[in-house]
Amino acid sequence: MKILDKLIIKDFLKTYFFVVLMLILIVLVLDFTEKNDSFIRNKVPAKEILMYMGNYGLYLNNLLTPITVFISVIFITSKMAGRTEIIAILSSGVSFMRMLVPFFIGAAMIGIASFLLNGWVLPGATAGVTEFKSRWLEENKFYTENNIHIKVAPDVYAYISRYYTSGNTGYSFTLEQIRDGQLIAKLSADRIVWDTAINSWSVKNWRLRELHEMGEKYTVGESLDTLLSITPNDFDLPTNHHETLKLPDLTRQIEVLEARGADNVNYYKIEKYVRFMSPFAAIILTFIGVIVSSKKTRGGSGFQIALGFMLAFVYIIMFLLSRTFAEAGTEFPVLAIWMPNLVFAVTGLVLYKTVPR
Repeated sequence: MKILDKLIIKDFLKTYFFVVLMLILIVLVLDFTEKNDSFIRNKVPAKEILMYMGNYGLYLNNLLTPITVFISVIFITSKMAGRTEIIAILSSGVSFMRMLVPFFIGAAMIGIASFLLNGWVLPGATAGVTEFKSRWLEENKFYTENNIHIKVAPDVYAYISRYYTSGNTGYSFTLEQIRDGQLIAKLSADRIVWDTAINSWSVKNWRLRELHEMGEKYTVGESLDTLLSITPNDFDLPTNHHETLKLPDLTRQIEVLEARGADNVNYYKIEKYVRFMSPFAAIILTFIGVIVSSKKTRGGSGFQIALGFMLAFVYIIMFLLSRTFAEAGTEFPVLAIWMPNLVFAVTGLVLYKTVPR
């Protein structure tokens, strides 16, 4: 079996890379066609477009991995079944599980590569795609979205109506301290400006309202330096910031947000769960792919490949839904993230009973 193992692994990986390349090229051509008018109108340099296409290609590789692994496995296995090679292997006394070994080795290699890409390479590519779109394709490039809310401490909340990145200046700023549902203090200001000389925030035309048991205290002023545990980067984060951090940086960001008591820490935790979960998808989908395509059919492998596409899309839909539920605040986010893998693993074990012996 050692020679056959090497042949199966070689064909598996070769087919995987070919399918990945073809699907990525197709999507990139469609994306370029869609954005070509914007490229011409904004006079985007060719070098920038090529860098964007490269980064977007890496992003697509991660997104399409379930489909490409599934299709590659089904293509290889159905071809072997059509040439009665699987029957010959099983008739020689080799068990079905032993025949799966080279497929599992190939899937493990893809899973390890996917983990390394997700942890250290893909975040930079995602950041590059986000920066390119923000710089060349989106309007209103000089300020973030309106109505920015951020938690700066366990019971302290900041709000900015609009923040301009060009001057690190925010307008209509408020800072509220709320304890047990009661407002303790509220600082309002027309502007908040980042002072690069002392690396701290300065609020302009401020009003401070402090509530006490005996009444309240109201003070005003023109300028006040503050010691907030936030920087301009915290107000200028892209919506997919958690996807642009390398794994060590993601871990540190989670620690910072937990210490601050930020509400959006869940998004960063879920991103970390996903990066450790995704590599196992290649092994589970490989297991199912071999099972559903190991029988010889009269109509050829067309039906099996179509079935592979359908199951792969079902997996992607389940993954997107489970991630949405986890980010919505489910009680068991880890279980929600792992649900597609668990469902498909159980499905594979059930289908295993139908394989030829």
